[in-house]
Amino acid sequence: MPDAVLPQDFLWGFATASYQVEGAPHEDGRADSIWDTFCRIPGKIADGSSGDVACDSYHRTQEDVALLKQCRAKAYRFSLSWSRIIPLGGRSDPVNEKGLRHYVKFVDDLRAAGIEPMITLFHWDLPDALHKRYGGMLNKEEFVKDFENYARVVFKAMGSKVKFWITFNEPWCSSILGYSTGLFAPGRTSDRTKSSEGDSSREPWIVGHNFLLAHASAVKAYREDFKDKDGGRIGITLNGDWTEPWDANDPADVEACNRKIEFSICWFGDPVYFGKYPDSMRKQLGDRLPEFTEEEAALVKGSNDFYGMNHYCANYIKHKEGEPEPEDFTGNLEILFYNKAGEAIGPETQSVWLRPHPPGFRKLLKWLSDRYGGPTIYVTENGTSLKGENSLPLEQLLQDDFRCEYYRGYVGALADAYDKDGVDVRGYMAWSLMDNFEWAEGYETRFGVTYVDYKGGQKRYPKKSAKVIGDIFDSYIKTD
Repeated sequence: MPDAVLPQDFLWGFATASYQVEGAPHEDGRADSIWDTFCRIPGKIADGSSGDVACDSYHRTQEDVALLKQCRAKAYRFSLSWSRIIPLGGRSDPVNEKGLRHYVKFVDDLRAAGIEPMITLFHWDLPDALHKRYGGMLNKEEFVKDFENYARVVFKAMGSKVKFWITFNEPWCSSILGYSTGLFAPGRTSDRTKSSEGDSSREPWIVGHNFLLAHASAVKAYREDFKDKDGGRIGITLNGDWTEPWDANDPADVEACNRKIEFSICWFGDPVYFGKYPDSMRKQLGDRLPEFTEEEAALVKGSNDFYGMNHYCANYIKHKEGEPEPEDFTGNLEILFYNKAGEAIGPETQSVWLRPHPPGFRKLLKWLSDRYGGPTIYVTENGTSLKGENSLPLEQLLQDDFRCEYYRGYVGALADAYDKDGVDVRGYMAWSLMDNFEWAEGYETRFGVTYVDYKGGQKRYPKKSAKVIGDIFDSYIKTD
C-alpha cells in the first residue's frame, strides 16, 4: 500500500477538448473556428489532417459517457465550442440554440451517470468570424466584451448543473504558439516563411494581457450574477513544466530555473494572485509587456476560486549570457533534456517536448502552493504519449505499460504533495479519455487511455491504462 493518502472526496477523471474530439464542424449551425481554417493551410498539420471528424464525439455522447463509467471516472473535463454556441462569436450575433442544447443535454447525461462535469469555456478555438472581424485576441475592447457575453450565455443555460468552470485553457499556448512561433492557429509570427502577418516580439504579450482581462471579466460576471444561486467555482487553467538546473552548482542556472517558470506560469498566475506581472518579465520585456491600469489590476487580482494546473514533464535549464533576442519568450535561457553530467531528465515519448519526470510534479505543486498562498489546486491535465505507439499492432498498442507507469509515478507524486507537503490539491484529470486530434501533430500522436480507430469508424478500445488509473486512485483515496 502507498504511504500517502488522498481525501475521500478527491475528484478524478479525464479531460478532452471540443475541437480535438467532436467533429461535426458544420452540423446544426456550427461555424468555423480559427482551427478549422488553420488546418486547411497546407503544411500546418503534420499529417495534413484536421478535426473535421476526430473522435466523432458530437454524435457519440452516449458512448463517451459509457466509456467514462467503464473507467470509473468521477469527473469529466471537456470544453465547449464557442462557434457552436454563437457561430459568429460576437455579443450582437445570434445564439445557436441547437448547439447550446447539445451541451446542456450532455451535462444532464453526465450528471445522471454520476459524473461531475468540469467545463472549459475556451480551449484555443476562437470563432473565425471574430478573428476576421477585428483581429480576435489582439483586440482588447472587442474580445473581452465578446468573451464575457459568450460566458454569460453559457452560465445562464447551465445554471446549477455545473459546479466547475474554467475560463481559458493554457493561454500561454494560444499566445506564444499562435502569435510568436506560428505553430498554432491563427499562425501569426515574425517568421515570414511561415506567415505574412505577425510580430513575435509584441503580439504574444498583447494577447496574453487580453486573455487575463477577458478571464477576469467572465469571473466577475459569474460571481456577481450566477455564483450565489448556482453554487459553482471558477478559475483559469495554466500550463507549465518543472525545471532543474543544467549545472546545479551554477547560481545563474538555478536562477534561470525560476525565471523559466515565471515566464510560462507566473506570466498569468502573478496577475491573478498579485495584480502584477513578474519582475523578471518586466525587466526583460520593458514596454512590450502591457501595463495594467489600476482598474484592470483590481479586476484581475483575486479572479480565481481555484488554480487549474496542466502539467506533463520537466526540463534542465541553462542560462544564456548576453542580451535576449527580441523574440525570446522563455527568459533568455536554454531548455534541455540532459544536464551537465549527461543525465536525461526522463525517457523519450512520441512528443518531442515531453520527457516524464514525476518528482518534478511534486516539486512544482509545492512551488506553486508556496508562491500563491496555498490555493486549492485542480490538476486539469496530465498524461503522456508513447514513443512509436501509433505504429504498433492493436493488441500490442492496448498494452500501454509505459502510460500505466507514467500515471503511477505522477499520481504518487501528487499524493505525496497533498499528504506530505501540505498542498491543497483536490482533483486530477488525466489527458486524455481517448486518442484525439493533437493539434499540429495531427493524429500521429496518441495520448488516450482509449484507442480510437480513426480508419475504422472511430470505434473505441480501452487500453490497459483505462483500468489501471482507477486502480491507482483506489490505492490512494481513503474509503473510511
